[in-house]
Amino acid sequence: MPDLRTPPRPLVPAARIPVRFTGSGAGVGELAWGQREIWLTMQRQRSWLPIGGWSRLAPGTTLADVADELRWMLRRYPTMRTRLRFAPDGRPLQSVADRGTVGLDVYDCPDGADPEAYVVALDARDRARPYDLVEEWPIRMAVVRHRGVPSHLSTVMPHLVTDGLGGRIFLAEVAARADADPDTGTPPLEQARWQAGPAGRRQNASAVRHWQRTIARIPAPSVATSGPHLRGEFRTTALPLAVHALSERADADSSQVLMTLLAQALPGDGPAVLRPMVSNRFRRGFGRVVAMVAQRGLCAADVAGLPFAEALQRVGAAAMAAYKYAYVDPDAVAAAFAAAGADPDAGLWCNDRRVATRQGFAGAVPDAGAVRAAPPGTFRWTVAQDDPFDPLSVDIDDGDGGALLLTVFTDAARLPAAGAEALVRRVESLAVQQVEELS
Repeated sequence: MPDLRTPPRPLVPAARIPVRFTGSGAGVGELAWGQREIWLTMQRQRSWLPIGGWSRLAPGTTLADVADELRWMLRRYPTMRTRLRFAPDGRPLQSVADRGTVGLDVYDCPDGADPEAYVVALDARDRARPYDLVEEWPIRMAVVRHRGVPSHLSTVMPHLVTDGLGGRIFLAEVAARADADPDTGTPPLEQARWQAGPAGRRQNASAVRHWQRTIARIPAPSVATSGPHLRGEFRTTALPLAVHALSERADADSSQVLMTLLAQALPGDGPAVLRPMVSNRFRRGFGRVVAMVAQRGLCAADVAGLPFAEALQRVGAAAMAAYKYAYVDPDAVAAAFAAAGADPDAGLWCNDRRVATRQGFAGAVPDAGAVRAAPPGTFRWTVAQDDPFDPLSVDIDDGDGGALLLTVFTDAARLPAAGAEALVRRVESLAVQQVEELS
């Protein structure tokens, strides 16, 4: 009997609906700093860094409904009608259109096949296909019909469109169809104009001075990156319990607690160098913009051998400066690393992407017994590839069942697989140990 969950290959659209759109804010200009940083990341990782996903359509949804939603999105969000252009010297520019036509693809899932398996395969295929960032509109949207009825939707975009927080804003606004509120924040073309002006130049100069001071504390590069590049996942229920307890007892933000644990878990001597992802959404005009405004910060803190409370203070102070000065021209940062002869990939790159627990944990504060009773986390390697990820990096997400998911990326030439696994396990053990010491 055939596996009805396996979609047919190849996936060929039954139709393409032309969706015409208009929007304001057209023009051509330099990339804003957040766009420039993600563009450099895309170049380094040899990927257009797809974002998006698939979803089930509400019963009764028609193709016209989906086309109207796509048209609304393109009108409201300039980054969804922004394509790249290149200056004669090869410098990428952003080109925002005020009108155009995008295709909405329609796929028919065979009657006997599983439409969810079909849309999963379609979504994966659209993520794997090359993207022409000059000619293609930066959104691939496709509807899956099952027995003639629209059942699922796949939406895939390059990371140039928005960062993670912008993606959540986008999803909420699409669900609410927030036509009554025209405020969409400062779009990237306006950001780039401000950054090129006097206030932007002052911000950049101040930020560069911070980076130069911190870069001076980074050891010279000692290893050339060569791979293989590995991705692993560590699922832990003990760590969120311990972080909840530690953040409450220290009256500290849980992200600060996690950064301190990461700093203390790092191998080697000298200051712990952290590269946190900073949302930059505390800046004027960025709170609700659907755009790429997040950038990496840089901080260094001497925490070796210190009690946790003192390490927490040092990391907190260093992190505050990193957050303040993450809003910076990436080209100026690269020049600062080059001038110092320092490793531009130095340190642990970290991204706290939690939603449910970022602002606080639910329930009573766990005691040492509850933390101690939690089983050790489980680790598995998921990807090995030749193309690079970010350098040594840890993403932190809320997991199922109250767990935290730590996703670690490493170049095995920089930190071997065993060392990367030991790093995230040490974060958990340090947290549990600290709760026991404070009990």
